Order: sequence, then structure tokens, then C-alpha cells
Amino acid sequence: MARTRKALPARVDVAHLISAGVLAAACPRPLIEAILAETGKASQRERRLPAPAVVYYVMALALWREAPLEEVLRVVCEGLQWLGGADQTEAVQVSKSAISQARTRLGPDVMRHLAQRVLRPLAPAGAPGAWYRQRRVMALDGSGLDVADERANAKFFGYPTATRGQSAFPQVRSLGLVECGTHAIVAADIAPYARSEKAMAAEALPGWLQPDMLVLADRGFYSFKLWCLAANSGAALVWRVSSTLKLSTQQVLADGSYLSTVYDSADRTRRHGRTVRVIEYALQNSATATEASYRLITTLLDAEQAPALELAALYHERWEIEGVFDEFKTHLRGASTVLRSKTPDLVQQELWGLLLAHFAIRQLMAQAAWRQALDPDRLSFMHAVRVIKRKLPQAAAVPP
Repeated sequence: MARTRKALPARVDVAHLISAGVLAAACPRPLIEAILAETGKASQRERRLPAPAVVYYVMALALWREAPLEEVLRVVCEGLQWLGGADQTEAVQVSKSAISQARTRLGPDVMRHLAQRVLRPLAPAGAPGAWYRQRRVMALDGSGLDVADERANAKFFGYPTATRGQSAFPQVRSLGLVECGTHAIVAADIAPYARSEKAMAAEALPGWLQPDMLVLADRGFYSFKLWCLAANSGAALVWRVSSTLKLSTQQVLADGSYLSTVYDSADRTRRHGRTVRVIEYALQNSATATEASYRLITTLLDAEQAPALELAALYHERWEIEGVFDEFKTHLRGASTVLRSKTPDLVQQELWGLLLAHFAIRQLMAQAAWRQALDPDRLSFMHAVRVIKRKLPQAAAVPP
């Protein structure tokens, strides 16, 4: 049975205008034009697909994964024209090859620079669920995303190892810093799969971390050098570590945590250690009646200012970042299991577009929650995506 080609409505409806408005609110056209000029990608002559429209189109692909490329472009151009910010083009009729050429001209750097300017923490001071004792709660994690099994992608990104042989698809590795209170990805990086998350973090964290942050991370990130690098930013750290890490008890505190010192494994003299506070506990799995042991180390040494029970509960906010990657990898991508782009440059471009679209949705959700004095955790990401795409009667919902 032949597949039915899905088309969006012949005339752009309010839902599409709202979608364009959400993207334009997060990524204003003047900023896009400035980045296009800085990167030398501004349109040098009159084109049917002006560069700013292509930028919004790349982001819009995340909202309409199921629609043909030409339909998404038409909706974006009409929506931006309605918003008054795009070139006054009428119905855009271009081929897939013309769209591919426009994306190739744009390249990945424009989207990367745009993400670096746009992605940021959203929660104001005192926002529900976003802070712990004047520190913004953040989580660090990484993930892999399948890309199209093309020769160029395989050569550039590489394959992850599998139990038998290699994976069916090449993968791109991503690293993200997430604001736990809003689920907004506030900083990100992407790399070939062979580049480890630790190596990516060592390069990225000095530019990402701020003194007002409290950063949660899983045990896969700990090394003495990475711990020191992150701690030197002034951010507070609460990281899980392996049970095999040697931590001597130097002082037991009132809440049952204790002070210890971590060292570089190469420091045989043990003269250049860092004092940490250790919190150990176990959680029972109600389904299997088994216990899982946890061992956290933190730069917060004062048990009165940061009780162990509070930090243990706070650490499990880190699990929220796995939900964020699920939103990013599954809910935005829909039924597609791999990124659709066929070349490394376009894969990276598409991935930055996904990150920007996710941020735009999360920004809208946070604003909606705070207007009602709610924690954004109370809102459903998938519901927000459906609302953005649904036909609504109020054109006033579109940002000016």
C-alpha cells in the first residue's frame, strides 16, 4: 500500500503562526542577522530562500518531523511574513534539492553560535523548584543520538560499540547542562562518538559554570582533574562517585556525613588533595525489594548549611535531565529514530536546531507556569508541543 504524503494546510493557520512566534521569541531576527553577518553567511544577493528564513526552518523541523520538507518551509515563511519580520515572499515553492542547497550554504556554525547566544538559565531568583539556598540547581549529563547510516556520517561520527559487532547507526555524542527547575538546556556541545563525555566536559565546563550554580553529576563524570576544574569555577558540586574510590573518614559530622580528601591518582605524595564532604546512603527499590547504594561528594562542607538529607534528595533531581534528553531525543523527533540529515555538517546543524526548538518550548512553558505561580515541572512537555501546533482562535497568543 502506497504511503500517503502528509501535507500541512494550504493556508497557514494560527497554530503555525504561534509556532513561528515561539521560535521568533526565543531567537529574534535581529540576533540571527547579526550572527549571519559575523559568520559571513548573510545572503549576498536576493534569494528565494533568504538565510534568516533557513535558520527558522532548521528549528521548525523539530516541530514538524512528520511533514515534508517543502511544507515545513512554506509554513515557516508564511508565519514569519505574518509576524512582520521576514522578507515579503509569497507562497514559497521550492524543491528538496533547493532546500538542501540552502541548508548547505548555511552550514552548522550559524546554528551553533545562535545556540551559544540563546541558551541560558531561565529561572529568576526564588522561582519554584529551581533553587537550593540561593544556588541555581543544574545537572550535567551526556547522551548519544543515532544519525543516518551514510558513509560521510560514519567516517565523521563513528559507531558505538555493541555487544556483538558495532551499532547499526553512527552516533553523535552530546553533552548538556540543564536547569533542573525549568528543564531548559542552558549549554550544550556535540562531538563525534569517540570523544568521551569527560573530555567534552573538561573543555566546556570553565565556560558554562557560574558561582551561583549547584551542579549535579553522575559517577561517570568524576575524575580528580575534572572535579578540581569544576570546583574552581566557584559553583557548588554534588556528584556521585564510585564505591571503589578510596575516601578515608577524617571527621564525622552531626548529620552522619564525613569529611575526606580526594587526590589525583598520579600524586603519590598525597600533598595536593581537595577536601570534600561525603554522603552515603541506600535507597530501596519497592518493585524488587533490593537496595541501591549511593555515595556523593560535595564542595558544601558545612552540614548545618547543607544537611546531608537535603543534598541526597537534591541529587535525585539529576534524574530529571534524563527526562530532558527523552524530550529532546524522542518527543521532538517523533517516530523518527535517527536524525534525518545525510552529511556531518547538516547533522550538526539539525542537532543545534533541535536544541534551539527545545529551548523555545521550555521558555514558553516556564513563562506560562510562573504566571500561575506554578513549578514548570507541573506542565507536560508533550502537551506544550501539541498546544503550540494546535489551531487556536486567538491570534493574540503570538508574540509580537
